[in-house]
Amino acid sequence: MANEGLGSDKVRDALRAAHLYYMQDLTMEAIASELRTSRSSVSRLLGFAREIGLVEIQVHSPADRISSVQERIRDQYSVTAHVVPVPDSTNEIDRLERVAMSAARILGPFFDSNMTMGIAWGSTLSAVSRHLQEKVTHNSQIVQLNGASNAQTTGIGYASEIMSRFGRAFGAYVQQFPVPAFFDDPRTKEVLWRERSIRRVLEIQKRMDIALFGLGSAFADVPSHVYVGGYLDDADFEQLTHSDVVGDVATVFYRADGSSDDIPMNARSSGPSLSLLSKVSRRVCVVSGRSKLPALRGALAAGVMTDLIVDEATAHSLLEA
Repeated sequence: MANEGLGSDKVRDALRAAHLYYMQDLTMEAIASELRTSRSSVSRLLGFAREIGLVEIQVHSPADRISSVQERIRDQYSVTAHVVPVPDSTNEIDRLERVAMSAARILGPFFDSNMTMGIAWGSTLSAVSRHLQEKVTHNSQIVQLNGASNAQTTGIGYASEIMSRFGRAFGAYVQQFPVPAFFDDPRTKEVLWRERSIRRVLEIQKRMDIALFGLGSAFADVPSHVYVGGYLDDADFEQLTHSDVVGDVATVFYRADGSSDDIPMNARSSGPSLSLLSKVSRRVCVVSGRSKLPALRGALAAGVMTDLIVDEATAHSLLEA
């Protein structure tokens, strides 16, 4: 079990305190008296209960459960939007952290036992992975969507850390994808894709219940890892510009109109095609910052997402456009 090693007595007390506080509306003083402890100890137990996932808190506005922004995004783009309130004065790094923290909380109810979740590594998903709350699941697995190695590094450390955090949080088996992010020659990819060990991972990807990803962009204020991590050289950037690329999902590139056909780099990419991705029942995209608006609009045009987790300013700018 995921809570093993945390201390069964502490988990029991935290569960009891949470039930008394959230389900029976007892005050902290009353709970302290019942548990024969101090009010400060009760407060710590309630914090511990939230930390390990015994308690999930959702905030709903009584005046307007679904904000007008979320409704407009749903009506215009046919996606479920989760808009994260962030002050305009917030710098882009802190903005990403706040969106990532909310995304980690929102994601919890989406993933459960007997499910498979595909993860696309990157700056955004790395941030989300740092804020995951523990949730016990059984017979579940996390699968890496695209390879992470390049000419400078194997990428194992970077991608593995992200994947491992998701695996630990959900008690899920982690299936890594030990291939390059981009092959030098598309023919090498074609040959390797026929190998049984690689086909096994590709088959797992086809059976995903959830796909979770950020959007790569060469113009993002918080640099996308694929554009600054040594994965692309000058010739690659020139080719992407010539192909009118505005962004990528799991190292698969697309244009402003959502098309991805005939982009030469995609023949070398290890990520799933956008057509394969669109067959996943739930596709959760996490985006932070106005600098990713071109990538976001292109991804919406491609129909790659069912759920969008985005900061408030970017959501407003999306609708204004």
